[in-house]
Amino acid sequence: MAPSMKRPSRASIRKARRRKTAKFPNMLAAGAAKLAPTPGTKGRMPKAVKNLFDPKLFLAKVGEGTTILKFDRNAVVFSQGDAADTVFYIQKGRIKVLVVSEQGKEAVVGIMEPGQFFGEGCLNGHPLRISTTTAMEECVITSITRAAMLAALKSEPKFSELFMAYLLSRNSRIEEDLIDQLFNSSEKRLARLLLLLANFGKDGAPQPITTQVSQETLAEMIGTTRSRVSFFMNKFRKLGFITYNGKIEVHSSLLTAVLYDKPEIKSGE
Repeated sequence: MAPSMKRPSRASIRKARRRKTAKFPNMLAAGAAKLAPTPGTKGRMPKAVKNLFDPKLFLAKVGEGTTILKFDRNAVVFSQGDAADTVFYIQKGRIKVLVVSEQGKEAVVGIMEPGQFFGEGCLNGHPLRISTTTAMEECVITSITRAAMLAALKSEPKFSELFMAYLLSRNSRIEEDLIDQLFNSSEKRLARLLLLLANFGKDGAPQPITTQVSQETLAEMIGTTRSRVSFFMNKFRKLGFITYNGKIEVHSSLLTAVLYDKPEIKSGE
């Protein structure tokens, strides 16, 4: 029979461990260094890469699918019936939107301002333009191809937010215009239009209407005759609501008269 082996005592095991540590003193230090966190990074997760896409910069630069265009006053951006394959963004100036009936009658349906898109109907499958757009003053406009626009909307959340905010604002404006047309007098519609053109109710202080907007254009936008607009404009000036000498300056008293249904402005025809 094989002789029985003697089990080492606890004291001898501890002594052997001390000898091993003394022989290789750097092993424990190296292991500790690998496990120790970098100073100042305790509990931190790796930072996610920030999305550096800037929608304003995208719209202001020439790039793949985008072009910067300049238009003089009265220049046509696109005409009713043209092929619809681009979206436009206004950097500077104002654009007049008008439609022409089969009988040849024109009607101004909107005035677009800096920071707004137009021509976006091509994204919804409209093959042809349903309106004509002309520059009311010198304009700087970004042209974006349909493909580039769709790609940016799909891949860039910030750009999608910007475009969605515009669409919601535009939808609200159309609803307000419809209510205004259905229930308000032409005099009150003109007052509201002047307030909108002068930037009342928007960010920043009200501004004089420097763009030359003819009385005929104002008449088309509110659905009345030029003679009625001329009558109302003279009335507003006598009441101190507006002043104009080359440019129209709208005073806050006009806003007060509209909001509180002052008798100076009739609510019904």
